[in-house]
Amino acid sequence: MTVDNSSASKLGTGGDKEAKTSGGERPDWALGLRRLYDSVVEEDLPDTFKDLLSQLDSKD
Repeated sequence: MTVDNSSASKLGTGGDKEAKTSGGERPDWALGLRRLYDSVVEEDLPDTFKDLLSQLDSKD
């Protein structure tokens, strides 16, 4: 498995102590989960959600 360490440095609440092996490196599955999480977070908000939020804002 190819490892992208750029996303591994972005750990949020867990810090560097989470999901490390005894050698100090994160296991492949942890890096894969981080990449998946980052890709979902970076996705644009769907237009239907934007419309719903606009409707909710206009009711105030």
